[in-house]
Amino acid sequence: MPRARKRPAGAARPDKKGPGGKRTKTEDPGEASAKVENSSLQETSASRDCGKNLSSYWLMKSEPESRLEKGVDVKFSIEDLRAQPKQTACWDGVRNYQARNFLRAMKLEEEAFFYHSNCREPGIAGLMKIVKEAYPDHTQFEKNNPHYDPSSKEDNPKWSMVDVQFVRMMKRFIPLAELKTHHQAHRATGGPLKNMALFTRQRLSVQPLTRGKNGSRLLITCQSDREFTCTSW
Repeated sequence: MPRARKRPAGAARPDKKGPGGKRTKTEDPGEASAKVENSSLQETSASRDCGKNLSSYWLMKSEPESRLEKGVDVKFSIEDLRAQPKQTACWDGVRNYQARNFLRAMKLEEEAFFYHSNCREPGIAGLMKIVKEAYPDHTQFEKNNPHYDPSSKEDNPKWSMVDVQFVRMMKRFIPLAELKTHHQAHRATGGPLKNMALFTRQRLSVQPLTRGKNGSRLLITCQSDREFTCTSW
């Protein structure tokens, strides 16, 4: 989840190896409960593409509305990402160990849903992809940054970030209420979203999308008018 202001990739401190910082991600204080709406997932021809891509999908939270933290506006929406040079930024400011480990597990070209959190209407706003694998998050060393960590040392950094690039907006915004409807239905039927971390680990700002009891990947495509289709639902 976003916190401190991100910087375009490539703007990092010169002593760092990779492109540096985007706006930081804040650990979500928790999503407000949303009214459950009845909606159905429509499977389309896009589902045929689901089995072709074996890479993981992720969900990454960021705040699209202005909020000051230690004097820094932590706002960073998918529109802000799209406006960055080369539509690329670093996903910094993650200060949760499990979320950090997920960042470290990400591979090039894997796709992530950009989730707007801690706002009037939370939900999935668009798609991005991983364009640089995990490397040290520069904000942990910056004393004036909301995510400064005095216990982290440059020769042994605690926190990591990745670089992401805008892919596209959703054809249809997918609100939290709709996702919650499917999650609750899958809890009753044993479906693939029954353990979706968005609801079981609400504060986790970086999370994988998994399917089934064995934790295999939930393969998702977003090409249809309904936007949210997958195999084996």
